[in-house]
Amino acid sequence: MAEELHIPTGTRQDIYTSLIPQIEALIVGESDQVANLANISAALKEAFGFFWVGFYLVKENELVLGPFQGPIACTRIRMGKGVCGTAWERGETIIVPNVDEFPGHIACSSASKSEIVVPIKKEGKVIGVLDVDSDQLNDFSEVDKEWLEKLVALI
Repeated sequence: MAEELHIPTGTRQDIYTSLIPQIEALIVGESDQVANLANISAALKEAFGFFWVGFYLVKENELVLGPFQGPIACTRIRMGKGVCGTAWERGETIIVPNVDEFPGHIACSSASKSEIVVPIKKEGKVIGVLDVDSDQLNDFSEVDKEWLEKLVALI
């Protein structure tokens, strides 16, 4: 079966409402984590045109770059470092309206202006993060937080 997304026009809420069930249908029958994370990254990038979308997975007490869409990225991030490492340490979603104002921000690309990082949890333990960067300031809201948290719960 050829996978294809239907991306409606409208608000982000409208797009998420349509997109999340499509992503769920895409990954539900696939047991390979890399394949699922790759398709989720591609779907989010295609639907919203974000600058960078990807995953970092906890391996040997570091976040290690996983599947992503966008320019090359930082490969390893320590706990508590940058937005990703801080979201991992806190176990909570972080929205950063302006990355230049986030203490200790790791600038993988100077084109990134705002960011949202959502922890992925299994049995209460953070096993990775979904990292989404925008080349626009203040591009993420509670709508993104709500829907991206629903998305990572599917993983």
